Amino acid sequence: MDADASLLNIDDPGQRPLPGLDWRERLECLRALIAPLGEVVVAYSGGVDSSLVLRVAHDVLGPRAHGVIGRSDSYAARELALALEQAAAFGAEVEVVTTGELSDAKFRANALDRCYHCKSELYRRLDEVAARTGASAVLDGTITEDLADWRPGRRAAAERRVRSPLAELGFTKADVRAAAAHYGLASQDKPASPCLASRIPYGTEITRENLGMVERAEELIRSLGFRELRVRHHGDVARIELPLGDLPRALLPEFRGQMIEGLSQIGYRFVALDLAGLRSGSLNPAVADGTPRMPGPSRVFTRD
Repeated sequence: MDADASLLNIDDPGQRPLPGLDWRERLECLRALIAPLGEVVVAYSGGVDSSLVLRVAHDVLGPRAHGVIGRSDSYAARELALALEQAAAFGAEVEVVTTGELSDAKFRANALDRCYHCKSELYRRLDEVAARTGASAVLDGTITEDLADWRPGRRAAAERRVRSPLAELGFTKADVRAAAAHYGLASQDKPASPCLASRIPYGTEITRENLGMVERAEELIRSLGFRELRVRHHGDVARIELPLGDLPRALLPEFRGQMIEGLSQIGYRFVALDLAGLRSGSLNPAVADGTPRMPGPSRVFTRD
């Protein structure tokens, strides 16, 4: 698909749009960007980034801002409940659509472009909602820092002409959290929680069973009072990532014993505590310059 030269290219994270603006000014720009769209669909997950987009869209457009959650086996039930509760608190209606990426052999194969197949399915369903409601644009919560990470889903966004207003306006995570606190969003300090498939190493088939194991494992560790965590699934090994400051507590006999016993009951034979600590995207591929990126342009579009 050819892109018009006038469209904003947000593929280069080194060129932050609108340099010099603080979060308040960017927030006003966000309101000004959304207002003329008239009616929008927001890809909403309950994370702080998409929550801010939905909150502002709801504030500006009211019932013409349609939050949509893609529900799949990769999306933890806990995350769905929190997302719906938050949206209800500020009055936004959210539609939950079922996505069927597990029926896609390319997604299940879990190659390096796994996220592309997942997002292609999600955006296809969001396009259906946009067509039904007459929305002029589908918006997501991509921010500036996301552009430097391994994000094959950006290609799917470009193909489906999804707009990323936060990235367009140069929002960083700090900007988003400040704006979310301004609105009193429940997710303002919520730790990032990528989809459960991100816990499965590339090349390992994604199944409903191993996604379920990861979900139950993370719920177990969260029930012990650990707020930020990942459980990486390596067959019969559960590799637990926690912030470095939480490692000493995890090794206390009462916590260590409960983790071993609980994870064994879930189906893991071995339990490993990663001494490197929590790293978002620790299973992502690396490239020579240390910045994993999906090749090709990632642009934002206004729908026809």
